[in-house]
Amino acid sequence: MAKAAEKVQEFRAEANFQRSSPQKTKLVLDLIKGKRVEAAINIVHFSTKRIAPVVEKVLRSAIQNANYESQEKGLDIDVDNLYVRTAVANEGPRLKRLRPAPMGRAFRYQRRMVHIIITVAEKKAPVTAAKAGEDSAAPAAKKKTAAKKTAAKKTAAKKTAKK
Repeated sequence: MAKAAEKVQEFRAEANFQRSSPQKTKLVLDLIKGKRVEAAINIVHFSTKRIAPVVEKVLRSAIQNANYESQEKGLDIDVDNLYVRTAVANEGPRLKRLRPAPMGRAFRYQRRMVHIIITVAEKKAPVTAAKAGEDSAAPAAKKKTAAKKTAAKKTAAKKTAKK
């Protein structure tokens, strides 16, 4: 019987009410999703987008949250082994503004805001079959592939016999 999977410890940081549109922020966040934190910091640091310094600040904050909690709770967390698990840009409130238009009219436009949420987690080493022991699903998968191969050989033999 296999052991129950351990719950992955996540650490997050937020930056609310940032003056950028969610669409523009998602362009930067999509670059770092799933990357190791060291690579993600480098990517964001050298990005030319205006929101990139804010994203870098939030990412560094999430890493420090992981470091702080590992020290406070006595968790065994390797900060070098962290990766960006989620990076989300949620829409915040909009500032509605007016712009002068010709003939005494006014055009309305909206200044968008974004809430940035970044979650980091520790990447666990993949468990191999030798470490975990034999799973009940592994032998069944081997049997299915063997059955498919023999069936393929039989059909190939029938086709050559017909010619």
